[in-house]
Amino acid sequence: MSSVILKDIVKRFGDFTAVHKTTLEIPDGAFVTLLGPSGCGKTTNLRMIAGLLDPTEGEILIGGKRMNDTPIHKRNLGIVFQNYALFPHKTVAENVAFGLKYRKVSRDEIARRVKDALELVQLPHVGDRHPKALSGGQQQRIALARAIVINPDVLLLDEPLSALDANLREDMRVELKRIQDRIGVTTVFVTHDQSEALAMSDKIVVMSAGHVEQVGTPEEVYNAPASEFVANFLGASNIFDAPCTQASAQGATLDAPVFGPVEVAAARAPGVVSGPAKLVLRAEKLQLMPQGAVPTGMISAPATVETVDYQGQTVRYFIRLGERQMQAINMIDERPFAEGEAVLAAFRPRDCAALRGA
Repeated sequence: MSSVILKDIVKRFGDFTAVHKTTLEIPDGAFVTLLGPSGCGKTTNLRMIAGLLDPTEGEILIGGKRMNDTPIHKRNLGIVFQNYALFPHKTVAENVAFGLKYRKVSRDEIARRVKDALELVQLPHVGDRHPKALSGGQQQRIALARAIVINPDVLLLDEPLSALDANLREDMRVELKRIQDRIGVTTVFVTHDQSEALAMSDKIVVMSAGHVEQVGTPEEVYNAPASEFVANFLGASNIFDAPCTQASAQGATLDAPVFGPVEVAAARAPGVVSGPAKLVLRAEKLQLMPQGAVPTGMISAPATVETVDYQGQTVRYFIRLGERQMQAINMIDERPFAEGEAVLAAFRPRDCAALRGA
């Protein structure tokens, strides 16, 4: 069963179209992420699901019921905003209980559900405090407790981790997914952070300029991008023109500059036919080796290191292969290669994807 269905949703603001014909089904209990850069329409879609914006065209269904004309307070949704929107003059317990007071819940039931919600977010002893006495991570948990205490049909999360520092964001995304798994609520999560989307989602909806570019599992959108935009937005990719010389049900053979023929499996070459095509090679799949190495089962070519971007456990290299610059992200073994060093750049064909050319 689908908890949320968007049918040909369009949203216009005057002459500007923010969302173009979005059609999407979100299964019951799934964690689905709307991913894309600022201005792509992901938050607009979320706000239309919430009832904060009305669609210009199309239908929104939640639990099989049309919601276009249903106000936000009648949709039974839990919402966590980027700034948490906690009431500073109320205690934590009063903040969490806020939504229950308008649902004709008894005082004893409110107390029990607030207690359970605070235990779920692992903050059982802060009910008497005020939000200003809590850290950013704790405030984020309280906002989540307030959203889930009402037993919502759908949980909507609008970039709730963006205000946290990097280390805390990583901890909180693990915690957030743990809580969602435990309560099983259908969740729609908005972010521009690819790492969050890949780590947390059952499905990712990649958006660009108001359009849905691709919908799929994290593995599908990362390993088999449907467009050049998706390939570039999720991770660092080397993308270059490589004519398809042969296409079949088994896959496609692309003639890659410098490297020569590359056979790409059909699952990673959707829609590719003989003619113009592009080869996609993730930066972390391009391995640098000392010259003279023999990379078994790999395609290789000599290269020169131009720039070394040291990142601790990994290093990002910008390398030169003839007239072409490419990037490689490798784990560090003993020492990084040095700028100006001659190397061998190698990859496995199974790690490539192919896109149909213009």
